[in-house]
Amino acid sequence: MTIPMPRQQDIRRLDAQGIPHAEIARRLGIDRGTVAKYAGMEDCSPKQPQRRRVPSMLDEYKPLVDEWLEADRLMPRKQRHTARRVYDRLVAEYEFGGSYSTVLRYVREWKRVNREPGDGYVELEWTPGTAQMDFGLARARLAGEWVDDHCLVVTFPHSNKRYAVSLPAENAECICEGLMTVFKHVGGVPHTLVIDNASGAGHRDARGEVTLASVFEAFISHCRLDVRFCNPYSGHEKGSVENAVGFLRRNLMVPPLGAETHERPARLMLAKCDELGKSIHYRTLDPIDDLFADDLKALRPLPSCRFDAVRWETRKADKYGVIEIDSNRYQIGPGMHGRRVDVAIRATTITVKDQAGRTVAELGRVYARSPRTIQDPAKVFPLLAAKPRAWHDCSIRPDVPDDIREYLDRADDGTLKTSLQAIARACEAAGFGPTMQAVSHAIDLGWRLDAQEMVPLAKRIADGDIDYGDDLPDLNKYDRFNHPGKEDE
Repeated sequence: MTIPMPRQQDIRRLDAQGIPHAEIARRLGIDRGTVAKYAGMEDCSPKQPQRRRVPSMLDEYKPLVDEWLEADRLMPRKQRHTARRVYDRLVAEYEFGGSYSTVLRYVREWKRVNREPGDGYVELEWTPGTAQMDFGLARARLAGEWVDDHCLVVTFPHSNKRYAVSLPAENAECICEGLMTVFKHVGGVPHTLVIDNASGAGHRDARGEVTLASVFEAFISHCRLDVRFCNPYSGHEKGSVENAVGFLRRNLMVPPLGAETHERPARLMLAKCDELGKSIHYRTLDPIDDLFADDLKALRPLPSCRFDAVRWETRKADKYGVIEIDSNRYQIGPGMHGRRVDVAIRATTITVKDQAGRTVAELGRVYARSPRTIQDPAKVFPLLAAKPRAWHDCSIRPDVPDDIREYLDRADDGTLKTSLQAIARACEAAGFGPTMQAVSHAIDLGWRLDAQEMVPLAKRIADGDIDYGDDLPDLNKYDRFNHPGKEDE
């Protein structure tokens, strides 16, 4: 029988006065055996509570679970058993009938008891001018379509200042472009950059050694930047940017941003990040911008010229004038078939140059696997002008506006050839977009397509002399000048 501590004290106090146990029992109204127990107790130190153990349905499986969890020590952290995985295996392989919460409690306790000495965290102090970098994903609407927006996040952990820019992917070219955008915005280069487990900046082998991507290696040399990679599975080494990724996703990307390209969201993100600097640092309680002033003083100067984040590769065009880059097909012009070209691969563009250094084609870089050949229709029209019968089955038909496509489909052989020649000449002089605008307007006015009229109009649209969408010049004037008497028809 356990009695309250004050009653125990009364027993021991009366016993110390020499009062017989029978008298103590009579005075306190308790059993003489209880008096003897507490009067003769040598150690009154508090003892750990003794809990009654309740049998569990998991008991017979605990040695098996211990074996699984012990074997996990040899596996990467992200490839170890979770409590859910342990439970699912027990149910599927051994018809376990217990609850998930029972398994969860046991796995938690096992991991707590068997925690390795190095599993704790060391609090890190960050000097001014040190930056951290990581990527986060968010949904955004670009060019009318929902895409995964890759947000490069750069933080300065001394001040907790955070910046983010929108990018199409997480490769070395995008990393360099994103970092240069942030560095230019803040007006300097950090002396040290801490990066997660290699990411797109390089490759970590089985021994943990990182081999840098050639583009990124040139970038850090260009910026005189010291780079340090986190240890594998050690996200706490860059906890500032880990937290910032989630924070900026919630504060910058809700509601989702929308634009035609990644450039506008990037500018908006940087502007919003500047505004967040007015908030208070979570630990020092100073304004973040005041602490960021220390970071700015510690930055190194920007390079004298902007780094061109480009990867050069050599390709040979097939018989259709197509080359393949990163599993996507790019049309560089039928006239280039069988020729070797140098390809400049940047974050958002693919630039193709011939062996003499002349630009052959410049196309937007595509990251998702595209079922279609990526092409600049302006490069195809010269071939169509020479082979007009190929128009009805050519690959660029979807790229041509509906009204122009219908006009060319209805044209007779002579008109089709003349029209394709005019479009080809205009594309060569002004590019595909302005040419399509000029041709569409000419069709609206019922004007016959001719190179003498289409080329100057397309060039004026390309040069910005004419704002397409406002009032374009009356093309009938050009027609009357070049074809006297037509106004009388």
